[in-house]
Amino acid sequence: MTQHDRPLKGAWGMTALIFLFMLINFADKVVVGLAAKPIMAELNLTPEQFGFLGSSFFFLFAVTGVAGGFLANRVQTRHMLLAMAIVWSVVQFPMLGTVTFEVLIACRIVLGAGEGPAGPVATHALYKWFPDALRGIPTAIVAQGSALGVIVAVPLLNYIIVNYSWHWAFGALGVVGLLWAVLWLFLGREGTLVDKPIAIEGAEPAAERIPYRYLLTCPSILAVCCAGFASYWGLALGLTWFTAYLVDGLGFSQTMGGNLFILPWIFGMIVVLGGGWLSQRLKKAGVSSRVCRGAFAAATVALGGCVLPFIAVVSDPGLKIALLVVGTAVGSTIFVVIPMIVSELTPQPQRAAMLAIATSTVTFAGVIAPFAMGRVVQYAATRQAGYEQGFVILGALLLAGGIIGLLFIRPEADRRRLAAHAAAAALQPARA
Repeated sequence: MTQHDRPLKGAWGMTALIFLFMLINFADKVVVGLAAKPIMAELNLTPEQFGFLGSSFFFLFAVTGVAGGFLANRVQTRHMLLAMAIVWSVVQFPMLGTVTFEVLIACRIVLGAGEGPAGPVATHALYKWFPDALRGIPTAIVAQGSALGVIVAVPLLNYIIVNYSWHWAFGALGVVGLLWAVLWLFLGREGTLVDKPIAIEGAEPAAERIPYRYLLTCPSILAVCCAGFASYWGLALGLTWFTAYLVDGLGFSQTMGGNLFILPWIFGMIVVLGGGWLSQRLKKAGVSSRVCRGAFAAATVALGGCVLPFIAVVSDPGLKIALLVVGTAVGSTIFVVIPMIVSELTPQPQRAAMLAIATSTVTFAGVIAPFAMGRVVQYAATRQAGYEQGFVILGALLLAGGIIGLLFIRPEADRRRLAAHAAAAALQPARA
């Protein structure tokens, strides 16, 4: 068994630390949506203003995500992860004092800038410990740091919000972030596994790099980003508006609405872990990436799009919640598939940058979705009708994204094309 057939020693320990990193990352994201009603009441915000607040987190998210990805091609990921965790933690503490709408927006923008590179840099760090064929399960585990970040943090944060105030919920997240930074400072290490260069099957590796114009126009990468964009639209709505829909639209209490907030994340965690396990099992059995990574994940995204429109038809609140949970979370496996497909098609020296570009493209949905939902809610006949119109729009996006993924995610064919471009690039005297 060669270096490229097994994970490095200590790989699962680093996976656990990176998992905790992503857990804190999503707990930071979710706190504003969880405290939607008390924040809106204290600051006297309209739905449109609160939607703008939800979107503000993503204003610099994509920009710093891409910049961080290119930086991670040259800087050790363990240093970048530490720096990001410190930024996340420090920016929470201004919330403990008197807060204006402008201060809250400024802090969320800085937090988003600090978290922008988190996903791609964490994934790049993880892939330095595992070869391509063994990345399904560790990718799913780290991806589920997001779900467990919600499942673990929401009951605790909701308790703090109800019994103390939403201000203290932010402060608690700052303390937890600093504790992780100390843990990583002493235990975090850099992986040393190097992927084989892109090459035509049966031929010698052609080049260590492929011109970015070919990577950025690769149909499989574009298609998986389309499916991911639609899914992240749903995730951004969940982060910002799920509790508000339950409390403001369906009439639940803050305590009950906050506790129910974890339902999509529990379902999503089951979907992602099961999907990651199945994808890896099929890959090791020789099933094509087009099927085990592309068609499988894209079909679940399309399924979510078929489910969500019924939320505006049924009248029972419990059934509405069930449709919302299934519709928004059933396609979550796409978030595991995106980094695996991008990494499968990208030479390692360019991997961090391409992961960042793909992630930033997908998460740009977070800039639009919360504000768009706020406008729909504010100008609808009733609050409940506004929320449900927004979820029907999400269903259409998911269906379109899933169909695009089914049609155009073809990693094997695109790998051959990229290998040919790599061979041509190797003949050029200038570095592409």
